Amino acid sequence: MSMNSHLESVNESYFQHMRHALSFTLDMLVGAACCLVHAFFPSLFEHAGSQLVNKLYDRMVVNRANLSSGDFKEQGRARSA
Repeated sequence: MSMNSHLESVNESYFQHMRHALSFTLDMLVGAACCLVHAFFPSLFEHAGSQLVNKLYDRMVVNRANLSSGDFKEQGRARSA
């Protein structure tokens, strides 16, 4: 898949895509740090990993699907699970 076809498939410009990808990178780095601390101190960050996965899934899959279908009301809504 070429770069342009990927950008078209997600309906983003190069810089929009870069901003979103870098924001995911930051969230994942914070999540990795929380999981590392949790590995040694199980009472800390007990739910941080699963909450981050839900947040990232919501941002990447649910909101992107809503935006492509034109349903802007759902943008930013937290997952209930």
